[in-house]
Amino acid sequence: MLPKNDIADRGAVRMSEGPNIVLIMCDSMDGRVMGCMDHPAMAHATPNMDRLAEEGVLFSNTYSNSPLCVPSRASMWSGKYVHHCEAWNNFKGLEEDTPTFQTRLEDAGYIAKTFGRTDYLSGRHTIRARVSAWTRSANIMRPNFRMEAPEILSDRRERVHNRDWDSVEKCIEWMRYASSPKSPFMIHLGIGAPHPPFVTSGKYLEIIDDGGVEIPPADESRHPALIYQRTIKNWMHGFSGEMIKKTRKIYFAMIAEVDGMVGKVMDHLKESGLDKSTFVIFTSDHGELAMEHRQFYKQSLYEPSVRVPLIVAGPGIQRGKQVKDLVSLIDIYPTLMSLSQASCPEGLNGQSLMPLLKGEKDNRPDIVFSELHADSLNTGAFMLRRGKWKYVTYVGMEPQLFNLEEDPWEIDNLATSRKEEVKKMDALIRKIVDYEKVDAKVKEYDKTSFREWRQKQKEVGTYEDVMARIFSGWDHLADDEVTPWTDADEDKIKAWLGEN
Repeated sequence: MLPKNDIADRGAVRMSEGPNIVLIMCDSMDGRVMGCMDHPAMAHATPNMDRLAEEGVLFSNTYSNSPLCVPSRASMWSGKYVHHCEAWNNFKGLEEDTPTFQTRLEDAGYIAKTFGRTDYLSGRHTIRARVSAWTRSANIMRPNFRMEAPEILSDRRERVHNRDWDSVEKCIEWMRYASSPKSPFMIHLGIGAPHPPFVTSGKYLEIIDDGGVEIPPADESRHPALIYQRTIKNWMHGFSGEMIKKTRKIYFAMIAEVDGMVGKVMDHLKESGLDKSTFVIFTSDHGELAMEHRQFYKQSLYEPSVRVPLIVAGPGIQRGKQVKDLVSLIDIYPTLMSLSQASCPEGLNGQSLMPLLKGEKDNRPDIVFSELHADSLNTGAFMLRRGKWKYVTYVGMEPQLFNLEEDPWEIDNLATSRKEEVKKMDALIRKIVDYEKVDAKVKEYDKTSFREWRQKQKEVGTYEDVMARIFSGWDHLADDEVTPWTDADEDKIKAWLGEN
């Protein structure tokens, strides 16, 4: 353990040995919901994120590689699109021996530490998460989720999300006493908030500008993907204006709590002198719909679900700069290689953000790509953003085309009226991925995985009971809340598997 008085001296010498890196990744944060993004409810709610943006570069058009936890994180850690690293769902991520940016930095001499949530490896999450993902294209129109009602705690406590605060404190403690002055470090700090359930305290709720908490316009679309998502996600608390606003305000307050955690890390870096030699990156794995399009949760290619925050600050880069170029979490891996001056492996799908961080010309394409093969979406979906246009193609369903400048809420699907634009966007996305081929591959994986699991469940006599619970909402179910698994349900499974 290092003596406390050694800490202040480290910042002055670290750059000669390589800079430190602190990567803070929260969970389910819409990248548009910050004061520095001029969100009308957040002017006083994110002072630390805003301070980080003042000290570095704010990327105001950043997208998740996939708006679901494990695929997004696996893609970021491997530096490869989901259809390349094959992290299809929350059960199927990277395997233990897959090279990541962490192993690359460790090879370059970095001490790498993780605190809190990483969530990019295979084999995690619940039975529900894997089975509902595998069976999505069977179109079982029954709920998979149960979410508690939004809650405001009766006091003004600072620590609502205690596990996250514990991770922050462990991270700071390690930097204070355990990090070596002889080697640079890379820390990944995973914060679970503002992931649902929606819960906050008066301390955070009162700093949200109530007048800036907009109620999204009603989305009357009957697109089959939306019908399936709304059924599966199973929001049980109604869609009154009061409920929508309450949910959104609590979600914004949860972001304010995350801001406090970011501030604790920033304050320690400043007080210890490590800020002089440390890059700080703040981002999220994906966003949160927060009642837009009559949905909560992620697993959608609409903006609130697929947009994420990205702020980078540190020595030698621009201060107080906003970059509007389209970027993605796929760019994090090569950026970490640039920041650390480690060699970058071949075959990565992203590009380093270093030119943009330094205000230099950049040759990146003017497009950004995302994809989704999730349990609450019954087919593969692939997204391309270019300029004001956003195109989403669903395998086997009609596509969507939105003009984000004129329609930021994504209500008016222009795919029928702007067929030439659809043709252009589809051609661009096909240069990245053969999406029908990828979708067929994922669906075959789904069927194979489900058949194996189903056979084992039948052998021990638990199949019908587990399926009933999964397709009754799964979480926190009393016995009388379970809808039995019926012959009609099983017939859909058999038809999907080709057993009829």
